[in-house]
Amino acid sequence: MQLGMIGLGRMGANMTTRLLRGGHELVVYDMSAEAVQTAAEGGARPSTSLADLTGQLVAPRHVWVMVPSGDPTEQTVSALADLLSPGDTVIDGGNSNYKETMRRGQMLAGRDLHYVDVGTSGGVWGLAEGYSLMIGGETEAVARLNPIFETLAPAADRGWGHVGPSGAGHFVKMVHNGIEYGMMQAFAEGFGIMQKKEALGLDLHQIAEIWQHGSVVRSWLLDLTAAALEKDADLADIAPFVSDSGEGRWTVAEAIELDVPAPVITHSLITRLRSRDEESYPDRLLAAMRQQFGGHAIKKSE
Repeated sequence: MQLGMIGLGRMGANMTTRLLRGGHELVVYDMSAEAVQTAAEGGARPSTSLADLTGQLVAPRHVWVMVPSGDPTEQTVSALADLLSPGDTVIDGGNSNYKETMRRGQMLAGRDLHYVDVGTSGGVWGLAEGYSLMIGGETEAVARLNPIFETLAPAADRGWGHVGPSGAGHFVKMVHNGIEYGMMQAFAEGFGIMQKKEALGLDLHQIAEIWQHGSVVRSWLLDLTAAALEKDADLADIAPFVSDSGEGRWTVAEAIELDVPAPVITHSLITRLRSRDEESYPDRLLAAMRQQFGGHAIKKSE
């Protein structure tokens, strides 16, 4: 199947490689000429602009957009809307906010263009293991792209699915990432407790490996935890700063809007935000309040 691919960052480049290995014909574009050249060396057809990319595709055209969410996606989709023809399809495989996806879908529908949103999970391991794909959009438009999804997924019959109308794919991926936040936080806290119990001399890497087999908490996240601990059990070279892609925030906001209690996901998000505040004024104020009402000692900053 022929496909245009816009965005050759790490995931986009890996997806391109997997598709090429699956026998698909790809025309690629990226702002980095070097990234385009690398993809071309792997068998993709290079292009120098969005107009060049769309011009090389045969109607009905299918263009996969794999660029950062927000303004980059907005600009790319808007530009494609002016270059494509009725019946063509734009696929957004990034981490867009589902509400923005629904708005863009309506905008493209007004031009008789199809918009398919694909929540994509798999990270750097997707090239070898396949990607989990949560797909939203019109049934007919999604069905035409099945060969692409079957190639990108872990297998043709699992790891992907059409979950609903426009925006549904990104909504499900948003919740997926919120759950991921909570699971990661639970592992971090549990291993933190064990690391603090110095009297027992626990080998955290060994414990992670034990849990990988037979345990009810075995998971890919645990596998990744074990791999990290094998390299450096003390994590001495890693700063205690945890970033977020934004989807955890959207999940918490959605939970509030829907009156659904989500304390674990909310706490995990707040913990990430706290990790970025080296000065932590709130913690300083908490210590000051304890000193005021109970005379508790205050540890002076160095």
